[in-house]
Amino acid sequence: MLEVIILAAGRGSRMHSDLPKVLHTLAGKPMLAHVMETATALSADRVHLVVGHGADQVKAVFADQADCHLQEQQLGTGHAVQQALPHCDPASTVLVLYGDVPLMSATTLSSLIAEAKTSPALLTARLDDPTGYGRVIRDQQGELVCVVEQKDASAEQKRINEVNTGVLAAPADLLADLLAGVDNSNAQGEYYLPDILALSRGRGLPVPIIVTDDVIETQGVNDRAQLEQLERAFQGRLAEDLMRDGVTLLDRCRIDVRGDLQCGRDVTIDANVLFEGRVSLADGVSIGANCVIKDANLGSGTVIRPFSHIDGAVIGANCTIGPYARLRPDTRLGDAVRIGNFVETKKTTLGAGSKANHLAYLGDSTLGESCNVGAGTITCNYDGANKHPTILGDDVFIGSNSTLVAPLTLAGGTFVAAGSTVTRATDADQLAVARARQRNIDGWKKPSKSPKVEE
Repeated sequence: MLEVIILAAGRGSRMHSDLPKVLHTLAGKPMLAHVMETATALSADRVHLVVGHGADQVKAVFADQADCHLQEQQLGTGHAVQQALPHCDPASTVLVLYGDVPLMSATTLSSLIAEAKTSPALLTARLDDPTGYGRVIRDQQGELVCVVEQKDASAEQKRINEVNTGVLAAPADLLADLLAGVDNSNAQGEYYLPDILALSRGRGLPVPIIVTDDVIETQGVNDRAQLEQLERAFQGRLAEDLMRDGVTLLDRCRIDVRGDLQCGRDVTIDANVLFEGRVSLADGVSIGANCVIKDANLGSGTVIRPFSHIDGAVIGANCTIGPYARLRPDTRLGDAVRIGNFVETKKTTLGAGSKANHLAYLGDSTLGESCNVGAGTITCNYDGANKHPTILGDDVFIGSNSTLVAPLTLAGGTFVAAGSTVTRATDADQLAVARARQRNIDGWKKPSKSPKVEE
């Protein structure tokens, strides 16, 4: 049985924020969410969350995913673990993780857990600059002696580059017994969780060590600069994965994936593209520069031109979108649809081959196949209290600068003359003209400016 204790009680004062540190986002979701996902990947039987500063805010997000335990006073990592440990099954293996160390891999942690059957096991890393980390002290046989925190380390110990990541695993009953022997006689006056390792060695128990060669996964976040550095490292790895899988990135340093991005073959993504939520790009999709795409599915061969914003849309094959288009939630486009510059859609379906190429708003609308929406056309879907639908059959032509006042149904083949305000339904193949008759007035004179009055 595996139980995971995640420590998330710290104040994070160096973030200079009212938001608890573990709720600051990495790749579009709270750091703590990444740790929770790792626990899920490990098939943990139970997850315990130790909360403190901003406890109510943290619990509001994660209380349904973990058992929460309050650490009223922050007296060190050992003390934090003690808040959750009594709620663990004594026969379980306990893994201790940190809410501000978001990129631990399940593969590394599985190796650590496998070593913790009868004694504590420790995860360490070797850093070029170990400043700030506890140093791992080994004997001549390479066995662990103890972990010395930076503030308690001698000058010689500070030269050691193997550091304690803080992540360890141990049998729950043994961990509880060892923690009972930890004191706070150190520079910080805190109860350090790593002190159990020396106590374990004192009992003649081995302390297996797993050394990770991936320093990114062990890095924690103490300030916004470190958060940004970890974000860039994370995005860099995602970019590498995409290119390895056959995606063309025109600038690997200018793509952000804040969610889940799935790509088919021969996908091309230009610079400064942001993906949020769950996005799927089918074979041959091309994304232009400076686009934002959120919770969308794009069919094969579709082209998104620069500066387009797509949110909650399902787009068919071989469509052309943008530039400067905005597709809002519940937009559904059939194959070979064209949406041009400064066109906005919301809760709208366009059938195959339909197009709105310029300066239009389509809301709460259903358009059949092969419709044409002229420049300046809007659907008046809101009466001040309720939204109403506009329905167009196949092959409807809407002339430029037309206003479609919902609720409205235009039958297939309808032709709306430019500049019309249409309020009544049409039958098939009718011409709708709804505009005032033009008058040309002779002798009309332009207004003249009034003379300025001197003060």
